[in-house]
Amino acid sequence: MSALSQSVRFIAVGVLQICIDSGIYIALTALGLSTPPSNLCGRIGGAAFGFWLNGKITFKRQQQPHIGLRLARYASLWIAMTIISTTLLTLIARHAGLTHAWWSKPLIEGVLGIVSFLVSRYWVYRQKSPLREKA
Repeated sequence: MSALSQSVRFIAVGVLQICIDSGIYIALTALGLSTPPSNLCGRIGGAAFGFWLNGKITFKRQQQPHIGLRLARYASLWIAMTIISTTLLTLIARHAGLTHAWWSKPLIEGVLGIVSFLVSRYWVYRQKSPLREKA
C-alpha cells in the first residue's frame, strides 16, 4: 500500500482516536480527576482502538510481524508519546488553566500523530524483510 493511502487511513483512524482520547480526558478532568491520570485513561482508550484499527486497515499486510512483536513495539511508541503528551498537558493546565489544556489536547495529539505515523509505518507495522526470512 502506498504511503499516501496509508497516511489518509492513518489520519481517519487518528481523528477517531483523538475524539476518544480527548473525550475521556475532558470528561475525567471535568469530574475533578487530575491531568496525569485523566490523560493516561484517555490515551489508553484511544490507543486500544487505534492499535486494532490501524492493524486492520491502515497497515494491513500479509507479512506483518507477529502480533506480540507489533504490540511490544506499539507499547514502546505509546509510552513515549504518553510521557510527552502528559508532560505538556500538565504544564499547560498548571500555567494556563484547565480550559487551555482541554483545547490543547487535540492539537498536541495531532502533532504527536505525525510522529506516530512515521514510527508505525517504518517500525511498528513494518513488513518483514524477505532477506531476513532467508537467513
